[in-house]
Amino acid sequence: MRDPTELPLPRRNFLGGGVGIAAALGLSAAGAATSIHAATDNRRKETNTMSTITTKDGTEIYYKDWGKGPVVTFSHGWPLNADAWDGQMLFLAQNGFRVIAHDRRGHGRSSQASSGNDMNTYADDLATVIEVLDLKGATLVSHSTGGGEVARYIGRHGTTRVARAVLIAAVPPIMLKTPANPEGLPMEVFDGIRAGLAKDRSQYYKDLALQFYGANRSGAKVSQGTLDQFWVWSMQAGLKNAYDCVKAFSETDFTEDLKKFDVPTLLVHGEDDQIVPVLDSSRKSARLIKRVKDVYYPGAPHGLTATHQDQVNAELLAFLQS
Repeated sequence: MRDPTELPLPRRNFLGGGVGIAAALGLSAAGAATSIHAATDNRRKETNTMSTITTKDGTEIYYKDWGKGPVVTFSHGWPLNADAWDGQMLFLAQNGFRVIAHDRRGHGRSSQASSGNDMNTYADDLATVIEVLDLKGATLVSHSTGGGEVARYIGRHGTTRVARAVLIAAVPPIMLKTPANPEGLPMEVFDGIRAGLAKDRSQYYKDLALQFYGANRSGAKVSQGTLDQFWVWSMQAGLKNAYDCVKAFSETDFTEDLKKFDVPTLLVHGEDDQIVPVLDSSRKSARLIKRVKDVYYPGAPHGLTATHQDQVNAELLAFLQS
Protein backbone atom coordinates (compact mmCIF):
# COMPACT_ATOMS: atom_id res chain seq x y z
CA MET A 1 0.00 0.00 0.00
CA ARG A 2 1.36 3.40 -0.98
CA ASP A 3 2.63 5.49 1.92
CA PRO A 4 0.15 8.39 2.15
CA THR A 5 3.05 10.70 2.91
CA GLU A 6 4.56 9.97 -0.50
CA LEU A 7 2.57 12.43 -2.59
CA PRO A 8 3.09 12.39 -6.38
CA LEU A 9 4.99 15.35 -7.80
CA PRO A 10 2.98 17.78 -9.93
CA ARG A 11 3.23 16.84 -13.61
CA ARG A 12 4.87 20.14 -14.61
CA ASN A 13 7.52 19.96 -11.90
CA PHE A 14 8.29 16.33 -12.66
CA LEU A 15 8.79 16.98 -16.36
CA GLY A 16 10.69 20.17 -15.62
CA GLY A 17 13.08 18.29 -13.41
CA GLY A 18 13.54 15.67 -16.09
CA VAL A 19 14.25 18.29 -18.75
CA GLY A 20 16.83 19.92 -16.47
CA ILE A 21 18.61 16.62 -16.02
CA ALA A 22 18.44 16.02 -19.77
CA ALA A 23 20.03 19.37 -20.48
CA ALA A 24 22.91 18.53 -18.21
CA LEU A 25 23.38 15.28 -20.14
CA GLY A 26 23.15 16.96 -23.52
CA LEU A 27 19.68 15.57 -24.38
CA SER A 28 16.87 17.59 -25.94
CA ALA A 29 13.88 18.62 -23.83
CA ALA A 30 11.55 16.75 -26.20
CA GLY A 31 13.72 13.65 -25.95
CA ALA A 32 13.72 13.86 -22.19
CA ALA A 33 9.95 14.15 -22.01
CA THR A 34 9.56 11.20 -24.40
CA SER A 35 11.93 9.09 -22.31
CA ILE A 36 10.09 9.98 -19.10
CA HIS A 37 6.70 9.13 -20.64
CA ALA A 38 8.06 5.84 -21.97
CA ALA A 39 9.48 4.92 -18.60
CA THR A 40 6.19 5.77 -16.90
CA ASP A 41 4.20 3.74 -19.44
CA ASN A 42 6.55 0.78 -19.08
CA ARG A 43 6.24 0.82 -15.30
CA ARG A 44 2.46 0.96 -15.56
CA LYS A 45 2.38 -1.88 -18.05
CA GLU A 46 4.71 -3.99 -15.95
CA THR A 47 2.64 -3.40 -12.81
CA ASN A 48 -0.58 -4.44 -14.52
CA THR A 49 1.05 -7.47 -16.11
CA MET A 50 2.60 -8.61 -12.88
CA SER A 51 -0.08 -7.93 -10.30
CA THR A 52 -3.57 -7.35 -11.73
CA ILE A 53 -5.97 -9.13 -14.02
CA THR A 54 -8.96 -7.37 -15.56
CA THR A 55 -12.29 -9.20 -15.61
CA LYS A 56 -14.88 -8.94 -18.38
CA ASP A 57 -16.73 -6.16 -16.51
CA GLY A 58 -13.55 -4.11 -16.14
CA THR A 59 -12.82 -4.93 -12.49
CA GLU A 60 -9.12 -5.19 -11.69
CA ILE A 61 -8.26 -8.19 -9.52
CA TYR A 62 -4.99 -7.94 -7.65
CA TYR A 63 -2.99 -11.13 -7.16
CA LYS A 64 0.41 -12.25 -5.95
CA ASP A 65 2.32 -15.18 -7.35
CA TRP A 66 5.25 -16.72 -5.45
CA GLY A 67 7.49 -19.71 -6.04
CA LYS A 68 7.64 -22.53 -8.56
CA GLY A 69 6.14 -25.99 -8.64
CA PRO A 70 2.65 -27.46 -8.35
CA VAL A 71 0.07 -24.69 -8.15
CA VAL A 72 -1.89 -23.79 -5.04
CA THR A 73 -4.42 -20.94 -5.13
CA PHE A 74 -5.87 -19.21 -2.08
CA SER A 75 -9.30 -17.61 -1.61
CA HIS A 76 -9.55 -15.45 1.50
CA GLY A 77 -12.27 -14.80 4.05
CA TRP A 78 -14.45 -11.73 4.63
CA PRO A 79 -13.55 -8.88 4.90
CA LEU A 80 -9.83 -9.56 4.49
CA ASN A 81 -7.52 -9.92 1.50
CA ALA A 82 -4.76 -12.15 0.12
CA ASP A 83 -2.32 -11.09 2.84
CA ALA A 84 -4.29 -13.21 5.31
CA TRP A 85 -2.66 -16.21 3.61
CA ASP A 86 0.95 -15.06 3.89
CA GLY A 87 1.80 -17.59 6.61
CA GLN A 88 0.64 -20.46 4.40
CA MET A 89 2.01 -19.03 1.16
CA LEU A 90 5.53 -18.48 2.46
CA PHE A 91 5.62 -21.97 3.96
CA LEU A 92 4.43 -23.71 0.80
CA ALA A 93 6.64 -21.60 -1.49
CA GLN A 94 9.59 -22.70 0.64
CA ASN A 95 8.47 -26.30 0.19
CA GLY A 96 8.38 -26.38 -3.59
CA PHE A 97 4.97 -25.00 -4.54
CA ARG A 98 3.80 -22.10 -6.68
CA VAL A 99 1.32 -20.15 -4.56
CA ILE A 100 -1.16 -17.60 -5.90
CA ALA A 101 -3.62 -15.50 -3.90
CA HIS A 102 -5.95 -12.77 -5.12
CA ASP A 103 -7.88 -10.00 -3.42
CA ARG A 104 -11.60 -10.54 -3.98
CA ARG A 105 -13.28 -7.70 -5.87
CA GLY A 106 -13.95 -4.84 -3.48
CA HIS A 107 -11.32 -6.07 -1.02
CA GLY A 108 -7.67 -5.20 -0.53
CA ARG A 109 -6.01 -3.88 -3.66
CA SER A 110 -8.66 -4.98 -6.16
CA SER A 111 -11.14 -2.53 -7.66
CA GLN A 112 -14.09 -1.55 -5.48
CA ALA A 113 -16.69 -2.54 -8.05
CA SER A 114 -20.23 -1.34 -7.39
CA SER A 115 -21.73 -4.51 -8.86
CA GLY A 116 -20.87 -8.18 -8.86
CA ASN A 117 -20.54 -8.54 -5.10
CA ASP A 118 -22.10 -11.98 -5.18
CA MET A 119 -20.90 -15.58 -5.20
CA ASN A 120 -21.45 -16.21 -8.90
CA THR A 121 -19.25 -13.26 -9.80
CA TYR A 122 -16.65 -14.09 -7.15
CA ALA A 123 -16.41 -17.58 -8.65
CA ASP A 124 -16.15 -16.19 -12.15
CA ASP A 125 -13.40 -13.80 -11.03
CA LEU A 126 -11.48 -16.77 -9.63
CA ALA A 127 -12.01 -18.55 -12.95
CA THR A 128 -10.60 -15.52 -14.76
CA VAL A 129 -7.46 -15.58 -12.61
CA ILE A 130 -7.02 -19.32 -13.21
CA GLU A 131 -7.60 -19.06 -16.95
CA VAL A 132 -5.49 -15.95 -17.59
CA LEU A 133 -2.57 -17.49 -15.71
CA ASP A 134 -3.32 -20.81 -17.45
CA LEU A 135 -3.19 -22.77 -14.20
CA LYS A 136 -3.58 -26.54 -14.42
CA GLY A 137 -3.73 -29.22 -11.76
CA ALA A 138 -4.27 -26.57 -9.10
CA THR A 139 -5.21 -27.12 -5.50
CA LEU A 140 -7.83 -24.56 -4.48
CA VAL A 141 -7.38 -23.58 -0.83
CA SER A 142 -10.02 -21.43 0.85
CA HIS A 143 -11.05 -19.96 4.17
CA SER A 144 -14.51 -18.86 5.34
CA THR A 145 -16.18 -16.86 2.54
CA GLY A 146 -13.45 -18.11 0.25
CA GLY A 147 -14.84 -21.60 0.78
CA GLY A 148 -18.06 -20.44 -0.80
CA GLU A 149 -16.10 -18.93 -3.66
CA VAL A 150 -14.31 -22.21 -4.32
CA ALA A 151 -17.49 -24.27 -3.97
CA ARG A 152 -19.33 -22.05 -6.45
CA TYR A 153 -16.30 -22.11 -8.79
CA ILE A 154 -16.45 -25.90 -8.93
CA GLY A 155 -20.22 -25.77 -9.29
CA ARG A 156 -20.03 -23.36 -12.25
CA HIS A 157 -16.70 -24.22 -13.88
CA GLY A 158 -15.99 -27.83 -12.94
CA THR A 159 -12.64 -29.35 -12.05
CA THR A 160 -10.84 -29.51 -15.41
CA ARG A 161 -8.08 -27.32 -13.98
CA VAL A 162 -8.39 -28.56 -10.38
CA ALA A 163 -6.52 -31.40 -8.68
CA ARG A 164 -7.66 -30.90 -5.07
CA ALA A 165 -9.72 -28.59 -2.90
CA VAL A 166 -9.32 -27.39 0.68
CA LEU A 167 -12.07 -25.69 2.68
CA ILE A 168 -10.95 -24.21 6.01
CA ALA A 169 -13.63 -22.88 8.41
CA ALA A 170 -15.74 -22.47 5.30
CA VAL A 171 -19.30 -21.12 5.05
CA PRO A 172 -20.89 -23.92 2.95
CA PRO A 173 -23.40 -25.44 2.74
CA ILE A 174 -25.41 -22.36 3.92
CA MET A 175 -25.13 -20.16 7.00
CA LEU A 176 -28.64 -18.69 7.13
CA LYS A 177 -31.44 -20.33 9.06
CA THR A 178 -34.14 -21.47 6.63
CA PRO A 179 -36.89 -24.10 6.67
CA ALA A 180 -34.43 -26.44 4.96
CA ASN A 181 -31.61 -25.42 7.33
CA PRO A 182 -33.20 -24.94 10.76
CA GLU A 183 -29.82 -25.15 12.51
CA GLY A 184 -28.54 -22.05 10.72
CA LEU A 185 -28.06 -18.55 12.11
CA PRO A 186 -31.12 -16.26 12.09
CA MET A 187 -31.30 -13.30 9.74
CA GLU A 188 -30.99 -10.96 12.74
CA VAL A 189 -27.34 -11.98 13.07
CA PHE A 190 -26.52 -10.82 9.56
CA ASP A 191 -28.67 -7.72 9.84
CA GLY A 192 -26.59 -6.90 12.92
CA ILE A 193 -23.39 -7.21 10.88
CA ARG A 194 -24.75 -4.83 8.26
CA ALA A 195 -25.87 -2.36 10.91
CA GLY A 196 -22.43 -2.45 12.53
CA LEU A 197 -20.74 -1.76 9.21
CA ALA A 198 -23.04 1.12 8.34
CA LYS A 199 -22.75 2.78 11.75
CA ASP A 200 -19.03 2.44 12.56
CA ARG A 201 -17.20 -0.16 10.54
CA SER A 202 -13.85 0.64 12.11
CA GLN A 203 -15.00 -0.18 15.62
CA TYR A 204 -17.05 -3.10 14.34
CA TYR A 205 -13.94 -4.69 12.86
CA LYS A 206 -11.98 -4.15 16.07
CA ASP A 207 -14.70 -5.93 18.02
CA LEU A 208 -15.05 -8.70 15.44
CA ALA A 209 -11.34 -9.52 15.58
CA LEU A 210 -11.74 -10.73 19.17
CA GLN A 211 -14.28 -13.37 18.14
CA PHE A 212 -12.50 -14.15 14.88
CA TYR A 213 -9.33 -15.26 16.68
CA GLY A 214 -10.96 -16.41 19.90
CA ALA A 215 -9.21 -13.67 21.87
CA ASN A 216 -12.37 -13.31 23.98
CA ARG A 217 -11.91 -16.81 25.41
CA SER A 218 -10.33 -17.35 28.82
CA GLY A 219 -6.65 -18.18 28.52
CA ALA A 220 -6.43 -17.18 24.85
CA LYS A 221 -3.02 -16.01 23.66
CA VAL A 222 -3.60 -13.79 20.65
CA SER A 223 -1.08 -11.04 19.99
CA GLN A 224 -2.12 -7.42 19.60
CA GLY A 225 -0.38 -7.51 16.23
CA THR A 226 -2.73 -10.24 15.02
CA LEU A 227 -5.75 -8.22 16.10
CA ASP A 228 -4.35 -5.03 14.56
CA GLN A 229 -3.63 -6.62 11.20
CA PHE A 230 -7.22 -7.89 11.02
CA TRP A 231 -8.40 -4.29 11.36
CA VAL A 232 -5.94 -3.02 8.75
CA TRP A 233 -6.97 -5.65 6.21
CA SER A 234 -10.67 -5.15 6.91
CA MET A 235 -10.48 -1.38 6.48
CA GLN A 236 -9.06 -1.88 2.98
CA ALA A 237 -12.36 -3.39 1.85
CA GLY A 238 -14.86 -0.99 0.34
CA LEU A 239 -17.84 -0.37 2.60
CA LYS A 240 -20.38 -1.22 -0.10
CA ASN A 241 -18.43 -4.31 -1.08
CA ALA A 242 -18.17 -5.57 2.48
CA TYR A 243 -21.84 -4.76 3.09
CA ASP A 244 -23.03 -6.57 -0.04
CA CYS A 245 -20.79 -9.54 0.65
CA VAL A 246 -22.68 -10.28 3.88
CA LYS A 247 -25.66 -11.42 1.80
CA ALA A 248 -23.37 -13.41 -0.48
CA PHE A 249 -21.69 -15.43 2.27
CA SER A 250 -24.76 -15.90 4.46
CA GLU A 251 -27.65 -16.53 2.08
CA THR A 252 -26.02 -18.46 -0.77
CA ASP A 253 -26.86 -22.17 -0.73
CA PHE A 254 -23.86 -24.24 -1.85
CA THR A 255 -25.47 -27.66 -1.42
CA GLU A 256 -25.61 -28.49 -5.11
CA ASP A 257 -22.09 -27.11 -5.67
CA LEU A 258 -20.66 -29.44 -3.01
CA LYS A 259 -22.30 -32.42 -4.67
CA LYS A 260 -20.26 -31.63 -7.82
CA PHE A 261 -16.91 -32.00 -6.06
CA ASP A 262 -15.09 -34.92 -7.72
CA VAL A 263 -11.54 -34.27 -6.52
CA PRO A 264 -9.91 -35.12 -3.18
CA THR A 265 -11.09 -32.51 -0.68
CA LEU A 266 -9.81 -31.55 2.76
CA LEU A 267 -12.07 -29.87 5.32
CA VAL A 268 -10.48 -28.21 8.36
CA HIS A 269 -12.49 -26.46 11.05
CA GLY A 270 -12.05 -25.23 14.60
CA GLU A 271 -14.54 -26.65 17.07
CA ASP A 272 -14.80 -23.29 18.89
CA ASP A 273 -15.53 -21.27 15.75
CA GLN A 274 -17.69 -18.34 16.86
CA ILE A 275 -18.15 -16.98 13.33
CA VAL A 276 -19.03 -20.06 11.25
CA PRO A 277 -20.33 -22.71 13.69
CA VAL A 278 -18.79 -26.06 12.81
CA LEU A 279 -21.92 -28.17 13.23
CA ASP A 280 -23.80 -26.26 10.56
CA SER A 281 -20.92 -25.98 8.10
CA SER A 282 -18.06 -28.45 7.72
CA ARG A 283 -19.90 -31.25 9.52
CA LYS A 284 -22.68 -30.97 6.94
CA SER A 285 -20.34 -30.38 3.99
CA ALA A 286 -18.49 -33.59 4.82
CA ARG A 287 -21.69 -35.52 4.15
CA LEU A 288 -22.15 -33.92 0.73
CA ILE A 289 -18.64 -34.20 -0.74
CA LYS A 290 -17.69 -37.61 -2.17
CA ARG A 291 -13.92 -37.79 -1.66
CA VAL A 292 -13.43 -35.92 1.58
CA LYS A 293 -11.15 -35.90 4.60
CA ASP A 294 -12.45 -33.76 7.45
CA VAL A 295 -10.30 -32.64 10.37
CA TYR A 296 -11.46 -30.73 13.46
CA TYR A 297 -9.27 -28.83 15.92
CA PRO A 298 -10.57 -28.82 19.50
CA GLY A 299 -10.84 -25.29 20.91
CA ALA A 300 -9.67 -23.62 17.68
CA PRO A 301 -11.32 -20.35 16.53
CA HIS A 302 -12.42 -19.16 13.11
CA GLY A 303 -9.06 -17.54 12.36
CA LEU A 304 -7.13 -20.77 12.88
CA THR A 305 -4.87 -20.12 9.89
CA ALA A 306 -3.18 -17.58 12.19
CA THR A 307 -3.73 -18.99 15.69
CA HIS A 308 -2.84 -22.55 14.58
CA GLN A 309 -0.59 -21.61 11.67
CA ASP A 310 2.00 -24.38 12.08
CA GLN A 311 -0.66 -27.05 12.46
CA VAL A 312 -2.61 -25.84 9.43
CA ASN A 313 0.57 -25.59 7.36
CA ALA A 314 1.55 -29.15 8.21
CA GLU A 315 -1.99 -30.31 7.37
CA LEU A 316 -1.85 -28.60 3.99
CA LEU A 317 1.58 -29.95 3.12
CA ALA A 318 0.61 -33.51 4.02
CA PHE A 319 -2.55 -33.24 1.91
CA LEU A 320 -0.70 -31.77 -1.06
CA GLN A 321 1.90 -34.54 -0.92
CA SER A 322 -0.63 -37.36 -0.50
